[in-house]
Amino acid sequence: MENFFLVLIYLLIGTQLRRVRQFPAETGIVLNQYVLYVALPALVLQKMPLLEFSAQLWMPAVLPWMLLLITAGAVLLAGKLWNWERGVIGALLVVLPLGNTSFLGFPMVEAFYGDTGLPFAIIYDQAGSFLALATYSTILAAWFNPATEKPGGKQILAKVLLFPAFIAMLLGLALKGWSYPPFMELLLDSLASTLVPVVMIAVGFQFRLQLDGGQSAPLAFALVFKLVLMPVMALGLLWLFQPHPLLIQVAVFEAAMPPMVSAGALAIGAALAPRFVAALIGLGLFCSFLTLPLWYWLLGALQ
Repeated sequence: MENFFLVLIYLLIGTQLRRVRQFPAETGIVLNQYVLYVALPALVLQKMPLLEFSAQLWMPAVLPWMLLLITAGAVLLAGKLWNWERGVIGALLVVLPLGNTSFLGFPMVEAFYGDTGLPFAIIYDQAGSFLALATYSTILAAWFNPATEKPGGKQILAKVLLFPAFIAMLLGLALKGWSYPPFMELLLDSLASTLVPVVMIAVGFQFRLQLDGGQSAPLAFALVFKLVLMPVMALGLLWLFQPHPLLIQVAVFEAAMPPMVSAGALAIGAALAPRFVAALIGLGLFCSFLTLPLWYWLLGALQ
């Protein structure tokens, strides 16, 4: 639990740095880019060799896509029933199906389940959440934003194949069974150790909570659906196949993560209810510090 409290402290540091004039408004974005291009690939390279291949590895890869289909359907139905504005529906379609499975998911999985749970979290994130961000969310963000050109197949493929963490995952799988040289291990360990403090400080720095009129109901719907109903559905789907206990715990735990920061940035960039998206990301993050320990306790009690 010490790691959990460390994550909270990093988050609070980020919220306070926003008050310091020496830190420009772009600080959170710059820190996120460092994580994407340096710390996250280092963590993936460090942890992928720990992955033990089994016939059940398809589960954390496929589960996010199954949840995506269910969530998209629920958003479209709720938007029609309650007459939500087009921008809010578009924002929910882009953001809600995807959890913060790397920036928050990796440090939280490490805090609660240790290093042995991280390979399952990486598969869930890279084969599920990241691919969905690069394809599904990118296409929908462009679709709902009339001011942008629709992305082509080559653009989407390049976005996936050239993403640093995806390259690191493929490289880590290719090097499985090989031992890194001592200096390489030291380099990866030092870079990977920066991910948790840097990303949580960045998230705290970017936290905002503002809403336009009529957005409270969709916000409440989104928070309950993402933090409660999605992990319940994940647990039900995985329970049918009786996977390894650690796999089911980590996969459900990842499904319980709050909405993805990167998907939120994509929606805001497409002018899809920016204040609503910022509030959903920020409030979802803070609520998750209550819901995630509850899910950890519940999943442990069920095993």
